[in-house]
Amino acid sequence: METFNHKLNAYIDSWMGPRDQRVRGMLLLDNYPPTFALTVMYLLIVWMGPKYMKHRQPYSCRAVMVFYNLGLTLLSFYMFYELVSAAWHGGYNFYCQNTHSAEEADIKVINVLWWYYFSKLIEFMDTFFFILRKNNHQITFLHLYHHASMLNIWWFVMNWIPCGHSYFGASLNSFIHVVMYSYYGLSAIPAIRPYLWWKKYITQLQLIQFFLTVTQTTLAVIWPCGFPIGWLYFQISYMFTLIILFMNFYIQVSCFSFVSRNFGPLSYNVDSVH
Repeated sequence: METFNHKLNAYIDSWMGPRDQRVRGMLLLDNYPPTFALTVMYLLIVWMGPKYMKHRQPYSCRAVMVFYNLGLTLLSFYMFYELVSAAWHGGYNFYCQNTHSAEEADIKVINVLWWYYFSKLIEFMDTFFFILRKNNHQITFLHLYHHASMLNIWWFVMNWIPCGHSYFGASLNSFIHVVMYSYYGLSAIPAIRPYLWWKKYITQLQLIQFFLTVTQTTLAVIWPCGFPIGWLYFQISYMFTLIILFMNFYIQVSCFSFVSRNFGPLSYNVDSVH
């Protein structure tokens, strides 16, 4: 296995260039196969889980979901606060920030972004809860694409661009997850559910997040600072795939809401990309 990892690392490095040595030894980052294998296991569970649950009663999971969602709310808030704080005190440039110009802030950002990468693995539980509760209609292409791709993308981000300009999208996404996971955690408590007013804004905030990330990434293309240009183009491209998919979801939900208001209630669950 060690020989395989060495050869694979050599191949990836020949394609991507030298890695950032500051992340060497961090959990799951030295070799790609564990991240890839975890993604394959995730997709296998997505495929086999509904078959296993087909003739079984759905699990409630209420207590576990409250703990899980509020735990992710706290983790997301921690990441948002620490990233913004590090960028602010480290004098990060909003338009473009390379990966080797603010040593102390860079190290802090790297450590927080490792947690951001690892949180994408934790978030696989979103899908597992859908399976256990037999909410299979919520396991959409958008949901799977978003969850499976983010973990793998962030393995590469952490190995090659683990700080600098990479902080911005993660900061925004962490803030959105504070809003999203706090809603899902509290909504698992029936007595509180009627008082949760921000559900309808979650997808709107997600779309705003993607547009802001594209805008800020484009600024780094226009006014370069040494941050790898290829990564900037990749991020813009990936953001556009999310914009298209989330916009399609948002339009579907809006149309459903319009029909429900004007022609009576329909059976359709709009809890989306959680």
